[in-house]
Amino acid sequence: MPSLTAENLIIALKKLNTFIGSPDEAFQAKIRLAALANSWFTPEAVELALGGIREMLNEEDLHQWFSGIRIAARPQRIGLILAGNIPMVGFHDVLCVLATGNTALIKLSSSDDKLLPAVLDKLTGFEPGLRERIVYTDRLKDFDAVIATGSNNTSRYFEYYFGKVPNIIRRNRNSVAILTGEESPEEIAALGHDIFDYFGMGCRNVSKVYLPSDYDVSKLFVPLESYKGIINHFKYNNNYDYNKSIYLVNQTLHYDNGFLLLKEDQAIASPLAVVYFEYYDTLDSVISALNERRDEIQCVTGRLSGDCGLPIVNFGQSQHPRLWDYADEVNTITFLCALQD
Repeated sequence: MPSLTAENLIIALKKLNTFIGSPDEAFQAKIRLAALANSWFTPEAVELALGGIREMLNEEDLHQWFSGIRIAARPQRIGLILAGNIPMVGFHDVLCVLATGNTALIKLSSSDDKLLPAVLDKLTGFEPGLRERIVYTDRLKDFDAVIATGSNNTSRYFEYYFGKVPNIIRRNRNSVAILTGEESPEEIAALGHDIFDYFGMGCRNVSKVYLPSDYDVSKLFVPLESYKGIINHFKYNNNYDYNKSIYLVNQTLHYDNGFLLLKEDQAIASPLAVVYFEYYDTLDSVISALNERRDEIQCVTGRLSGDCGLPIVNFGQSQHPRLWDYADEVNTITFLCALQD
């Protein structure tokens, strides 16, 4: 296989970034086709995902990220089992494999089997040397390592099947927000992106909010009103109606603003169209509790400083990871580079 330098890859990724910003009609047709195949992948959701890729591939971050990457002298075959909960969620894993000079054996999710190949096809058009390093397969075989993303249930299968090779196996995670009570309406409105982007289906979406003990939950509703159009999506609406019915039948105390249900609960993972909340007495107590549950948490939105030991992001930024924001806080590049040793 031809050797590719970091500069070759950066040039190709910059071209991809430019293309995504102004895609041709053929690519836009693929976006429409993806929306027909998966009703969660609305044009707005796909545009949001493409925008996230553009943000990730900014020139400054590309140079900084690649400066710490060793390209493999002997390329390894890395099996990738990708999720399909949000559009092109596996792009970063593929990028990590290509950036380290390895070959990506990609098992696509049936929920997202059109968009990612379309993006990677454009990338290989800008750098033909990558074509031999991207292989699609229905069943992984002849691999040297595996990165697999799935649920808590599928992770047990992954561990059994791939346990004898180097691996990263990802399980269910969710994100949370910590409010202090001093947030502005604009900050709560920004939190709405963390809750509602991609209909709340990503591991970086906020599924639970921690509130000071004297917080009035209804204060959340007015700043979130701009997201009310989400209820017009029939699948989201079905989930909202179902969960509302369950709470009403069981006489479960909850808050309802017509498109989101808020329920007090100690769990972190909430059903679709529901956000759990929990009161806390002191910030130290909730920080300590969350540090004990790190394996359930992808990121935390709030005003907290990064020295609290949690992966903190600003309100509205949970679905805007940078190149070095690795899923489950496992550095994929470090993992892949260690295969060379």
